[in-house]
Amino acid sequence: MGEALVSGLLRAGWASDTVSLCVRRMERGDALAHQTGCPVHLDPSEAISGREIVVVAVKPRDVEGVVSPIASVIGPDQLVISLAAGVRTATYERLLPVSPIVRAMPNTPALVGEGVTGIAAGSRAGASELEKAREILGAVGDVRVMDESLLDAVTAVSGTGPAYVFLLAEALTEAAIREGLPRDIAEAFVNQTVRGAGRLLTAVDKTPSELRAQVTSPGGTTAAAMHILEERGFRAIVEDAVQAAAKRAHELGDAD
Repeated sequence: MGEALVSGLLRAGWASDTVSLCVRRMERGDALAHQTGCPVHLDPSEAISGREIVVVAVKPRDVEGVVSPIASVIGPDQLVISLAAGVRTATYERLLPVSPIVRAMPNTPALVGEGVTGIAAGSRAGASELEKAREILGAVGDVRVMDESLLDAVTAVSGTGPAYVFLLAEALTEAAIREGLPRDIAEAFVNQTVRGAGRLLTAVDKTPSELRAQVTSPGGTTAAAMHILEERGFRAIVEDAVQAAAKRAHELGDAD
């Protein structure tokens, strides 16, 4: 996600020398420096020196190990944006007693500039910090400001959501192959169908239910398919999956 954000910032016109990166392994740093032109560091303190905004883009379990060493060098005028799923602003405020914190939940379509991110302010962040976060994360897609209590649900729906779509695409592809389509044709048709349906959903002023009804003629092929999905509990399965993801996001926050 960090790399997606850097790519988006560079596409949006940010100069490479205005963004510094921090990595754990120098071989990865060399590759990123060549790819982006940005300065790359192994020491987080060097990476954040003189920077107005610090983005923490690590796994939830790694947050404390990354943030604690910079607590003594990060100042109250440096905004910290967290991309770690489930980790609450209170955790950062405990580790960084003077810094304003904005928690964000982006998703992987940010890699192609089609992400959606929910952001929430910590107790020391105000409108100006939220606007800075919106500007940064807006480089990779849509940004919505919300209460932090909603971010676990956002994690379960949009943060995890691409995986649901990819699983559906996998299942459709395998079903198409079983119906006799060669794999390359099956993949091409499924991938474009998913892409087209997504674009249609965001391009027209209709609900998903209305769009589905438009292609579900009584007694037709879509109606036959919808009958099976409803009969087998498709909606309930999706709801259970989202609930499980939201619960896990909450557990990650509790662990911190």
